[in-house]
Amino acid sequence: MPQDKNRQFLEFEKPIKELFDDIESLKQKAEKSKIDLTDPIRKLEERVIEARKAITQNLTPWQKVQLSRHPDRPYTMKYIDKMTSDFVELFGDRNVKDDKAMVGGFASLDGQTVMLIGQQKGINTKARQLRNFGMANPEGYRKALRLMKLAEKFNKPIVTLIDTPGAYPGLEAEERGQGEAIARNIYEMCRLKVPVICVIIGEGASGGALGIGVGDRILMLENTWYTVISPESCSSILWRSWEYKEKAAEQLKLTPDHMHQFGLIDAIVPEPIGGAHWDYQQAADLLKPFLLDAINELKQLDPQERVKKRIEKFNKMGFWEELPVEG
Repeated sequence: MPQDKNRQFLEFEKPIKELFDDIESLKQKAEKSKIDLTDPIRKLEERVIEARKAITQNLTPWQKVQLSRHPDRPYTMKYIDKMTSDFVELFGDRNVKDDKAMVGGFASLDGQTVMLIGQQKGINTKARQLRNFGMANPEGYRKALRLMKLAEKFNKPIVTLIDTPGAYPGLEAEERGQGEAIARNIYEMCRLKVPVICVIIGEGASGGALGIGVGDRILMLENTWYTVISPESCSSILWRSWEYKEKAAEQLKLTPDHMHQFGLIDAIVPEPIGGAHWDYQQAADLLKPFLLDAINELKQLDPQERVKKRIEKFNKMGFWEELPVEG
């Protein structure tokens, strides 16, 4: 996790930043004057925790979107590092190339081998370019499917960690079959004979998320979002401007609470006070029991029964009304 002096703060986190500035000022004063200021520093640190709790108690949908994109937020590789051991990353789609926006491989989760797959964003400018800001090309989705089939071959559970603003929308991606790659993943994930758990750990946008988002259990972290389009893009389509992104976020009903009410996800995973970016280890520790419980529960089912339930689960999603036929 970032050092205190390197932390970045969102607009609504400014009260916390002010407290951090006061703490840093007291630490510098104590060092220069050799005065013991441990007690006032401790009191300010307690106020930081209180402020973190207060700020995140009543977040708007747009603020949750902002938190999901927080530059200090842990990404897929961080969760893998904090939750598992003996991770062996696997590369390439065996067709075109290796997509750095999609990562995956086998790892040990509390002694049992699982396949972990997820989008990876970069932690600095150079890494963000390398990872294409977490927007996978067709090769990424084909690599993900190859790893899923490998897990199925060896009868190992699959965990996907979703964090993407969407699949890469470039012309070259479309030329290489972006839509087909995502559609193929959705089709094949419905039929996988091993347990599949999908977790939205950040942004869950459009087909880019759904390309690795079909599973027996769908989880969302507390400060994430999941919908067909980002609030900014929705605003630009409906109002021809990004200025209405907050209104779009409200209308899209994209928060974990809404998703759970609609029956689109199975559980909401709590985050550390103030968000996952405050404590990477605690964020991983909060998610891990959900994964273990889901895996252990799903392993009890017969593979064919598991596939049947998975298909039924997605068939039941959505709301509609049939009007009587006149005449």
